[in-house]
Amino acid sequence: MKKLLITGSSGLIGSEVSVYFAGRGWAIHGVDNNQRAVFFGPQGDTRWNQKRLESLLPNFVHHEHDIRDRDGIARLMKEVQPDAIVHTAAQPSHDRAASIPFDDFDTNAVGTLNLLEAARQNCPESPFVHMSTNKVYGDRPNRIPMIELETRWDYADGQYPNGIPEDFSIDQSEHSLFGASKVAADVMVQEYGRYFGMRTCCLRGGCLTGPNHTGVELHGFLSFLVKCNLQEREYRIFGYQGKQVRDNIHSHDVARFVDEFINAPRSGEVYNIGGGKANSCSILEAFKIAEQCSGKAMRYSYVQENRIGDHICYYSDLSKMRAHYPAWDITISLEETIAQIVRAWQERASD
Repeated sequence: MKKLLITGSSGLIGSEVSVYFAGRGWAIHGVDNNQRAVFFGPQGDTRWNQKRLESLLPNFVHHEHDIRDRDGIARLMKEVQPDAIVHTAAQPSHDRAASIPFDDFDTNAVGTLNLLEAARQNCPESPFVHMSTNKVYGDRPNRIPMIELETRWDYADGQYPNGIPEDFSIDQSEHSLFGASKVAADVMVQEYGRYFGMRTCCLRGGCLTGPNHTGVELHGFLSFLVKCNLQEREYRIFGYQGKQVRDNIHSHDVARFVDEFINAPRSGEVYNIGGGKANSCSILEAFKIAEQCSGKAMRYSYVQENRIGDHICYYSDLSKMRAHYPAWDITISLEETIAQIVRAWQERASD
């Protein structure tokens, strides 16, 4: 039986990948220490998802490890000898990073290096998939000429009809400390692929979402938005008139791409993984879809100052992903994704 080592296994992407590969006969070794509850407080707790995986997946083994523990990660990698590694653990908030810079960098950058080196020493042939972020581009996407429409911003520059490609520059921009720590990890993953010949890739995620997301205000756009709607709580919009655009990809479609890469891995690759233009929406547009799904009006307030590093408009150009892996494409629409998130929060509230 093939073995998958996945960090951040109790998070959105980690749990989705765990379920997906378990369904294909893999033994799953999940690494998670519920650090999200430390970063975000009780509302960020993911123990419920860990328990769900342990009860749902017969071949799931939970490992209570911190990826910052270099020796512990090395011992675990040697013990498990995984056939593939999917690294989703992170400090995921650019807002939070400013108040915990050492925790942020040690988790995102040093933790990634610990995993890479442990893999190189123990299982160098195993594909290594790293969940990066579109925040590695910093605020450079905001310098693209924009056009303001009724409910959203969009690119006025014809150079980007399908969104941001992978050769978009990451230099000379404001990243936030979170973006900087993820840049360090992203480049290191590429370097282990190119320098050591390991089969690695960085998935620069847009808005990764789905029904198993534990959304909080500082991270988890659609999940937190829906939670506020259902609980009739006020949602705060930060700048850009609520017309800032994100592209949204269901966690299942992320897991499907991870599978495609592991089956035909490359070295040092980078992919912008998001919902593309078709699955993009502004905050105002997301309000409307959530209201249609729940039957409740959205309550919100507006804060003039935007978040540092927030993109006015960002959606991923999926051309490279589709060219390298033509069997993959988006299968779950934005509307269906939000409907699933609504149902998931309703079910959790009734438990």
